[in-house]
Amino acid sequence: MFTDHIGSVQELKVIKKKAEGFILTDGREEILLPNEQIEIEIQELDQTIPAFIYQNRNKEVVASAIIPEVTLESYGWAEVEEVVPNLGAFVNIGLDKAFLVSKDELPFKKSVWPKEGDFLFVSLEKDKKGRIFAEPISESEVLEDLEAAPQSLLYDTVAGRVYRSTKAGSFVLTEQGYRGFVHPNERKEEPRLGETVEARVIDVKSDGTINLSLRPLKQNVLKDDAETIYSYLVENDGVMEFTDKSTPDEIRDTFQISKAAFKRALGTLLKERKIVQKDGKTYIQHEN
Repeated sequence: MFTDHIGSVQELKVIKKKAEGFILTDGREEILLPNEQIEIEIQELDQTIPAFIYQNRNKEVVASAIIPEVTLESYGWAEVEEVVPNLGAFVNIGLDKAFLVSKDELPFKKSVWPKEGDFLFVSLEKDKKGRIFAEPISESEVLEDLEAAPQSLLYDTVAGRVYRSTKAGSFVLTEQGYRGFVHPNERKEEPRLGETVEARVIDVKSDGTINLSLRPLKQNVLKDDAETIYSYLVENDGVMEFTDKSTPDEIRDTFQISKAAFKRALGTLLKERKIVQKDGKTYIQHEN
C-alpha cells in the first residue's frame, strides 16, 4: 500500500494521463500525480520516474515529482511557515503541506523558539500510528557527516544557522558545512533555533569543529558597552543605581555583560566626562 511509503521516494511507472494529472503505479497499486506537483516534463507513458509519496492538505495520499530534500531517509533545511505555541513549528519542505516539528523537539525556553522565516535542519519521521512529522537533526548525526574546518578559517567571519540550542550554548552549521559552537559568554543575546547568524571564528579545534563569537571585536566592545550604559541612563532620567561597586549578577542581569566589562565602560564614560558617580549612584554629567 502507498500509505506504507508515505515520506519516501519511490520509482513509479507513468500509465495514464488525466485532466488533474498522471496516474502512476508500482505494479500493484495506482496513485495520482497532480499537475501542480510536476516540475519535470513527462515525455511518454510507460516511463519510470522518481516520486515522493505524501498525504496532501486534503489528507489524500498522492505522489509528487518535486522531490524534497527532506524525506524519511534524508535531512535538509526547511523554512518555518508557522509557529503554534501549544503545538510547535510547521515547516515547509517544498510541497503543498507543512510538517510539524513538535514543541517537545524545540528548546525549553520559548524565547529561542524559531520564528516564521527561520530554517530548521530536519528529516521526516513516522510515529507508531503512521503519522509523518519533522524532527531536528541530532548531534550524533551531525558528527557522522562532519566537514572539517581548515585552520585558515581562524578569525574569519562565517554565516550559518543555529541547528541546536542548549544551556551549554548554541550549535551552528555554517554555509560551508562546518559545525560551530557559541558559548554563552560569546554572545549578548541567545540566538533563536533556526536563526541565521554571522559570527567570528575564534578557534579551530583539532576535530575540525569551530568555536564562534557573536560579540564584536574587542576594540568595538568597549564602545558598544559604554553606549548601552549611557542609553540606559538616558532612559532612566539620567540616573541609575549601578556603580563600579554593583555585584556581577546585578550587572549581568541588566546589561548582559561582565562586571569587568562594565567597569571598563564606566571608566570610558568618566574619562569622556559623560557621567559622574556620587552617593552610590551614577548620573549623567550635564554641562554647566
